[in-house]
Amino acid sequence: MPLAPHLLDLADALVPARGRALLGVAGLPGSGKTTFALDLVAALAERHGSGHVGHVPMDGFHLADAQLERLGLLDVKGAPETFDAEGYAALLARLRDDTTDPVYAPGFERTLEQPVAAALVVLPAVRLVVTEGNYLLDRHPRWRTSRARLDAVWWVEVDEQLRQTRLVERHVEFGKTPEEARAWVERVDEANARAIRDRSDAPDLVVQAGPDGTWVGTEGCVGAAG
Repeated sequence: MPLAPHLLDLADALVPARGRALLGVAGLPGSGKTTFALDLVAALAERHGSGHVGHVPMDGFHLADAQLERLGLLDVKGAPETFDAEGYAALLARLRDDTTDPVYAPGFERTLEQPVAAALVVLPAVRLVVTEGNYLLDRHPRWRTSRARLDAVWWVEVDEQLRQTRLVERHVEFGKTPEEARAWVERVDEANARAIRDRSDAPDLVVQAGPDGTWVGTEGCVGAAG
């Protein structure tokens, strides 16, 4: 989906004269964070060249199922405590500071529902890294360390019915029956959504689809369009 030019200008304004900037994209499960992040990365790459911008989602810091079973958390996979928040914060610090060497980062394989080590790389020439995740604005100390390492965090907002429909469709796409998908959304995803709304600080910008189908940004708070 195309982006309003002012969003590209705002992203460009984050990049320092020297070094690298980090832009976070947050939102509720199913809000369209990844879609927006990929659209933003593609538009910036078209404007500046593919070597200018990188994309490192937080999903690679899901704990593997083996660890979730050990912790008794497999049934709430996706909740804040099922991520390696400290590892994610450490990667953000390296992405900001290490512009000499390639920085490898874990990815997440949706068909396996598991993290994959060193699946992503940010090359030294990259000037802006876009990262997205549900908990980038979370007030808990485990997540505030990550927020402090981001130059800005934008919040993606979407109609609630559409968001829940997307979640069910996503779970069905990756192996659940429609009944299992709806049950998971109601029990896990929506519990996470409520926690995110209750525990999130204000973003720097709220992004949503405008009436013409273009991503636009406005001042606002978490939940402004929900």
